[in-house]
Amino acid sequence: MANEKFDQSVTIIVDPAGGREAIGDAAACLDFLLRRWRGKRSDKHRAAIQACTDVNSGRRPASFARKAFIAAAREAAILVTP
Repeated sequence: MANEKFDQSVTIIVDPAGGREAIGDAAACLDFLLRRWRGKRSDKHRAAIQACTDVNSGRRPASFARKAFIAAAREAAILVTP
């Protein structure tokens, strides 16, 4: 189902001053990954982009994108709450 909400939002640090944002669905996640990602463009980052794309097109459940985003955010040291 396209734009399916995550069961639980993922809170991340979005700026050097420590500002936080809760990401609640694959569309918001993809927007963040493509437009505002400050970390390394690693394999986990690319996998999260693909996962969000798959969810948004209805090929995967929202949990798939959430899990991939958590892995990328953890690697980039911006994960607050999974």
